[in-house]
Amino acid sequence: MAKKTVATLQGGSKRLTKAIKMVKSPKSGAYTFVESVMSPEMVNEWLAKK
Repeated sequence: MAKKTVATLQGGSKRLTKAIKMVKSPKSGAYTFVESVMSPEMVNEWLAKK
């Protein structure tokens, strides 16, 4: 019974990617990290915007 449940959950799950970007603060000049979880198709678009 558990195998059927696990199989159905795996089939419906989406593939996601975690992207991390370094952003420089305009006030202090220090770098911070911004993280986001998204679909793999959106990663390049997210990294390109400022």
